[in-house]
Amino acid sequence: MDAFIVDLMNKPGELAKVTEAIAQQRIDITAFSSSTCGDSGSLALVTNDEEGTRRALSEGQWTFRSVELVEATIANRPGGPAEVARKLADAGVNIEAGFPIGIFGSDVQVAFATDNPSKAKEVVGELASTSTR
Repeated sequence: MDAFIVDLMNKPGELAKVTEAIAQQRIDITAFSSSTCGDSGSLALVTNDEEGTRRALSEGQWTFRSVELVEATIANRPGGPAEVARKLADAGVNIEAGFPIGIFGSDVQVAFATDNPSKAKEVVGELASTSTR
């Protein structure tokens, strides 16, 4: 599963334009986050149709890239996300976006977009094996 990271201007209507273009293709946005800094911003999103999303973003002439997602189970408590973020940082993995994708009991399932999915999977796998001991 991939996330799409879209570059946007920090002005009214930019998020609406992108999400409308995707909706016009009858594609469901299943998760998203966005933020701004100065004159620019970014939108990270996950959809139920990656090829259609790629097409909609290309036709709208937005600058974007797709990034493979890595799923992790995080304890739903203070410090839970910090533990995963620190492990990924110590492994040299940069987190580009994160999405909560489900809650299961006392855990949260999070999908991370990183600069090194294979290394992130290795780290997440190590975390999962140590949490079951």
